[in-house]
Amino acid sequence: MARFSTHLSHFQSPYGAILKNGGVLFSFVSRAATGARLLLYHSPHDEEPFRTVSFDPVRDRWGNVWSLFVPDAGVGTLYHFQVDGPYNPTEGNYFDGRARLIDPYARALSGDFLPKKDGVCHPPKCVVVDDDFDWENEPRIKRNLADQVIYELHVRGFTKSETSGVSNPGTFLGLTEKIPYLKSLGVTAVELMPIHEFPRNEADGSASDIVNYWGYDPIAFSAPHRGYAVSQEPGAQVREFKEMVKRFHRAGLEVYLDVVFNHTAERGQLHETFYLKGFEASNYYLLDSDGTFVNYSGCGNTINGNSPWMRELIFNSLRSWVCNYHVDGFRFDLASVLSRDRSGRLVWNPPVLEMIAEDPILANTKIIAEAWDAAGAYQVGEFGSKRWAEWNGRYRDDVRKFWRGDAYTLGAFATRFCGSSDLYQKRGRKPTCSINFVTSHDGFTMNDLVSYNHKHNYDNGEENRDGENNNLSYNFGHEGIDTNDKKILQLRARQIRNFFASLLLSQGVPMIVSGDEVRRTQRGNNNAYCQDTPLSWFDWTLTEKNADLMRFCSTLIKFRRQEASLRRRDFFTGQPQIPGRLPDVSWFSLSGGAVDWNCPLASTVTCIVSALDVKQDPAFSSETKQVTTEITGDVPFDIVDEATPEARFHIMIMFNASPYPQTFYFPALAKHPIFSWQTFIDTAADPPNDVYPNYDGPSPCVDGAVYLPKKSLRVFLSEKVK
Repeated sequence: MARFSTHLSHFQSPYGAILKNGGVLFSFVSRAATGARLLLYHSPHDEEPFRTVSFDPVRDRWGNVWSLFVPDAGVGTLYHFQVDGPYNPTEGNYFDGRARLIDPYARALSGDFLPKKDGVCHPPKCVVVDDDFDWENEPRIKRNLADQVIYELHVRGFTKSETSGVSNPGTFLGLTEKIPYLKSLGVTAVELMPIHEFPRNEADGSASDIVNYWGYDPIAFSAPHRGYAVSQEPGAQVREFKEMVKRFHRAGLEVYLDVVFNHTAERGQLHETFYLKGFEASNYYLLDSDGTFVNYSGCGNTINGNSPWMRELIFNSLRSWVCNYHVDGFRFDLASVLSRDRSGRLVWNPPVLEMIAEDPILANTKIIAEAWDAAGAYQVGEFGSKRWAEWNGRYRDDVRKFWRGDAYTLGAFATRFCGSSDLYQKRGRKPTCSINFVTSHDGFTMNDLVSYNHKHNYDNGEENRDGENNNLSYNFGHEGIDTNDKKILQLRARQIRNFFASLLLSQGVPMIVSGDEVRRTQRGNNNAYCQDTPLSWFDWTLTEKNADLMRFCSTLIKFRRQEASLRRRDFFTGQPQIPGRLPDVSWFSLSGGAVDWNCPLASTVTCIVSALDVKQDPAFSSETKQVTTEITGDVPFDIVDEATPEARFHIMIMFNASPYPQTFYFPALAKHPIFSWQTFIDTAADPPNDVYPNYDGPSPCVDGAVYLPKKSLRVFLSEKVK
């Protein structure tokens, strides 16, 4: 008997455009509005509607809900709202009855911003869509967050280059053509930079050399970006995005969205009205007592995330992405904005965060916070409830500092490597709350991190004022990628391997930004938000040019997914898991003795991670042990995991972040007869001897002395006695 998906589907938001009884019910919310009109269009390029239907303030208003049924409307209908009301900024009202407004609950947009006419903004049209879609018994992925390797990418930039070789470059469908590459790398989830609707150019319709490439300027929270569709048919992006998700799921890959619920593309009081401002500004934006838009986002306006109206809009958007599009998780941009109350004060576990964490429909959805904002809030380790994971900015900074050779970094590095218990354990949270990363879209690429001491953002048109100044980078003696100095090139390659090895061997959840695995460069630009150019695009020739690094990374990812000791559900204790056995983690000095954690210049250390006894671990033993080793053809209905729930090896890592070669000595523990060490990783060695995919590298000297060149690490494995 055929099995059918039990996904909740066709989730219907309470407002917006709802297909009903042979027509469409159009509705929006406004308390202070005095009148409203529905504008209907034939084409996305129409400057004027072919029909205007007025809301009756008595018959078509129920409480604060304005609702109008149009019997001859249907799928593909294009529309705007116009809303009348008072213009009184001190009361939080910026109504403009002339403004054409995007429906806050729009499911799709079509067209672009047209040139302003008579001072009125002409935004893209909203599209009535149908959620019917054949998911073809698409599997449900039930992978534990601890077993994920996340890959952050930009939909357009990943395949836009002519080197990508895809048939639909820069689109959702083009992205699916690169699924084999993602599978070969071994990542388990893609985290897509914003794919909700955003304007590429100015809201007044004017062209500009500076485009909104990244997409952190939403104009419709629940609508996939029209620019990422192959078809130009209004609403086609809905179907194509679903097709993309379906193909990713059939390949066993999860899909996370980077969502921006901290501001919109609609600026403050002196700018165009085309979205939330036109419905009742104070219920969607944070305003000062004089009506000025508050700026905690760095973009001139800030969402009022704990207003009941905005809270409901966010909530219904998330439910729509999960139910209608089968999205597996969300990364919340500048999420600390959502921790601010209606007065802008930071509060503990505010309603919107609790609502997201406790919602039954979102219960299996990964929720990840960028736990800071542009106004000084920094909540890493303190964001929301236990359900929330966080981009661990402390991990990024401490790992960079350690490998750069900064003073007083050894203890911080070891803590980050072990899952950041100082941030999470005190509140009962787990290592999986830490999303570890060395680089992200925001900042230097990995290649640039080891090639530039300073940002080079002049192409952005802001005279290099934009972007982060404190990058914790090091160029090894030459500023920029254009050098033929073999020693510098060797050190840079070594440092990149150090970063990847540290990241993929750490406790917590690793995240890689696309292209780092093949040394993609932005030539020192650390804020390429407006660079829809080859500077930002993935250059696919690098997969051949730097195939050795790709091999290094994919081998490490494979090892991580095969070795449960690297994916622990609880923090290390420094004690044996079972009395009489090895401690779960041990740290030793260069000589094999105790570590002086307070030494300011300490930059060498040895770590031994003992093989986890999964059967004795309550967190592992309580999980389902179904394993799918290969996902092809007739996929299973449920994909629980491809990661092995076993620990095969004891792991010994020697870190030398100093600027000098060092000789390490095996600690007495490592000389025990139960161990038979073999080299797995040597970041100082030239490929292919930098990594041994079959775990069969050379054994160390019998005297236990190991010479490590400067800025390198070495990993030894010893198969545990069964």
